Amino acid sequence: MTTLPQADATRPGTVRRHASPPTKTPWSAAPGNAVRGGLVGAAESVPGISGGTIALVVGLYDGLLGAASQLVHAARELVQGVAGRRGLRPAAAALRQIDWPFLVPVLTGMVVILLVSLNTIAPLLESNPVPMRALFFGMIAVSVGVPLRMMPDRFRPLDVVLLVGGAVAAFFLTGLPAAELADPPLWLVFVGAAVAINALVLPGVSGSFVLLAMGLYVPLQEALHDRDIPFVGTFLLGAVIGLGSFVKLLHWLLEHRRQATMALLAGLMLGSLRALWPWQDEAGGLLAPAGGVAVPALLAVVGAAVVLVAIWWEARRAPRPVVPAEAE
Repeated sequence: MTTLPQADATRPGTVRRHASPPTKTPWSAAPGNAVRGGLVGAAESVPGISGGTIALVVGLYDGLLGAASQLVHAARELVQGVAGRRGLRPAAAALRQIDWPFLVPVLTGMVVILLVSLNTIAPLLESNPVPMRALFFGMIAVSVGVPLRMMPDRFRPLDVVLLVGGAVAAFFLTGLPAAELADPPLWLVFVGAAVAINALVLPGVSGSFVLLAMGLYVPLQEALHDRDIPFVGTFLLGAVIGLGSFVKLLHWLLEHRRQATMALLAGLMLGSLRALWPWQDEAGGLLAPAGGVAVPALLAVVGAAVVLVAIWWEARRAPRPVVPAEAE
């Protein structure tokens, strides 16, 4: 009995065979993956931009989510093994299944560039808000088309509802005023990290903006600068637990409800454009264009062009569809 090929979830219109086991990324691809991971890390340092959005654009999203899901599974097996329930063999087998040649370069590039960007891009955004937001606005506006292109089927009425609902939710969330905390308690640091880290896998929601709304963005910058180990350690612990709690659910949704999930993600990205509107007051309220409009408009076009080139490059490097046996 012959098993029919299924549609590949990562590339609409392509097919894959059940008999073909997933192959791991070669280490030769590590430099390129580190660069793409660095772009995700740079996005996470800018309030209003989601690292998940950039991961979609540069083609890391599915691989990163799959590897994160495998890592969470391996961690659970390891905890159960240490507790003496099942031994360490299941944990060792789960660790071997992780695509380390993909995950290690991506995470390394992400962390390194994130730490650098917190002291470069973020201050630049603060000193030149209108032109910088215009640049990012153009980038994210074009990126909305990425999840729409990744839908395996035609647009349905349910997809419209999810897209609009996601846009409204993101518009509301990005309109929340920024909080100010001089000395946040560690329990709040833990909770904030657990919530903000999910922006890493949820396009349209900016982790930096979540930290701003909770009053943790500036304290985190100061803790990194001052090497505040308790603060940074609590933040990392919250990030790990928060990501582990959410990534399995999102991975399941992409595997079994991809059409609806992509519609919702596109809506979140669309609504998040509110945070990147170039003209805003100090409280984040939207203003009509004022002053010189030509430069911000040009920067928005440049940002859109950069993303279009990234999409084109990713499309060229993507593997070609597998032709079904019946069509050969």
